Amino acid sequence: MADTDPESLLELFSTAGAAVRVAVGTLSDEQKRMKTGRPGQYGLDLVADGVALRYLREADVAIVSEESAHSGNDGAAITVVLDPIDGSTNCARGLSYYATSIAALDAEGLLCALVVNQATGIEYRAIRGGGATCGGVPIRVSDVEKVEDSVVALSGLPARFLQWKQYRVFGCASLALCDVATGGMDGYVDGGPWHAPWDYLGGQLMVQEAGGFIVDARNNALAVSDMDVRRQLIAASTGKLLAALRPAAGKK
Repeated sequence: MADTDPESLLELFSTAGAAVRVAVGTLSDEQKRMKTGRPGQYGLDLVADGVALRYLREADVAIVSEESAHSGNDGAAITVVLDPIDGSTNCARGLSYYATSIAALDAEGLLCALVVNQATGIEYRAIRGGGATCGGVPIRVSDVEKVEDSVVALSGLPARFLQWKQYRVFGCASLALCDVATGGMDGYVDGGPWHAPWDYLGGQLMVQEAGGFIVDARNNALAVSDMDVRRQLIAASTGKLLAALRPAAGKK
């Protein structure tokens, strides 16, 4: 049985992520575009899920996966939340912005997380209280405080377009949040409450450990593993920018 300290978990997550990359990389373009009978699900999602679970089940953890729901040890002290492929449509269409996101929670909240850009192999890692890294190098959010100076990632149409410097729509929440953590993006706004924990938990810890801020627009808790939860995310490099971005989510 694999160890469940944060460092050991991250190594396990990394191994699972690397195996997913190999498995998905062997699929043809036609296979990547094939869908299952479940709305929004591709066959590649199931391939990635099966590969990742083979590794994650080596640890004494409960597992919550977007594709296969609950498995592992339901009574374990640690719950691992998995999105085998975040940005499946990007992957299916050959767009180089999709990821595997794996986060671990314990009784205190988020413990550690790994997000790997499966198009590039670049890994983002974070441990609660231990900071965040990209490719092994410590990362830090930008110092932008004003909307007009910010470059913001969006998911869907915002309630209100603000006077940001520029914006981007990537189609992969976990990586967009990692881009906030590295300072590549200054903020992130969801147009509505449609992201589940597997979409954002990995990126959430990256943002927080890189010195940034992330909240639900309705101030609901983010560090949860309930499969039925949906959140509307707002993230920013600074507290001032976070407050300034709230109107884009329809909030004051």
